[in-house]
Amino acid sequence: MSYFMSAILGFVQGVAEFLPISSSGHLTLFQHFFGMPEADQLFNVLLHFATLLAVCVVYWQDIWEMIVEFFSFFGDVFSHSSRRGNPPEARRMVLLIIIGTLPLFLVLPIKDRVEAFGNNPIFVCCALLVTGCILFLSDQMARGHKTARNATLIDVLLVGAAQACATIPGLSRSGCTISAGMVRGFDRKFAVRYSFLMSLPAVLGATLLEVLDVLKLEGGVPAENIPKYLLGMAVAAVVGYFSIQLVKLLADQGRFGAFSFYCWGAGALFLLLSIMGWTLTTAP
Repeated sequence: MSYFMSAILGFVQGVAEFLPISSSGHLTLFQHFFGMPEADQLFNVLLHFATLLAVCVVYWQDIWEMIVEFFSFFGDVFSHSSRRGNPPEARRMVLLIIIGTLPLFLVLPIKDRVEAFGNNPIFVCCALLVTGCILFLSDQMARGHKTARNATLIDVLLVGAAQACATIPGLSRSGCTISAGMVRGFDRKFAVRYSFLMSLPAVLGATLLEVLDVLKLEGGVPAENIPKYLLGMAVAAVVGYFSIQLVKLLADQGRFGAFSFYCWGAGALFLLLSIMGWTLTTAP
């Protein structure tokens, strides 16, 4: 893998991970139609970790407050003290994220089967078309007012179920979760914030497990690849930061569905090419 390809893969990850256009779907289609080399497993994991860092930078204050409240909760338990009235918003946010992550555990037993759908470009194209429909309908929802203070456990379980469904290649995780939040009456800013914060435990857990697997199988990281990995991670983190800001802006303005036209266009184009059997190697 060259430095140029490392930067390209980092750019694609940074854009597609947060914009509601499916990073897994785009990587599958680019590799199939344009001969883009498949990155090694460790590099893929590191790119996801880089985008996780972008979320931490954008929402560092929320994350810090949740960490403080998480430990304060156990401090209250062991000191036998309790707070009257509603718990602090950051403490309730921790609970909502934990509950919203639970549906992902239902996917673990069939994880390999779900990922196998990514080997079928026609399936991925159809999933992109579905993503477009989800995004378009999300903009038709009336503006909600729910935040961490009044969102219910049913609300976040349904958003979590949308995240679990989005493990299917071609379905956008951010698109499905933000849209599900809007359907449940979330304030638009909160829907975006909850979606990205909810991704942290899932991405961090998957990153740790896969890094351990890769290091166990490969016995270490080749020294000559480290600069290329760092370049791709830096590009993914910087591009991811600005992608998050763009999603926040468009969702708040009620223009989240603008991404639907891109998903429809890309899905229809690549679906046509799939039916025609076109790839870079067969093109004239």
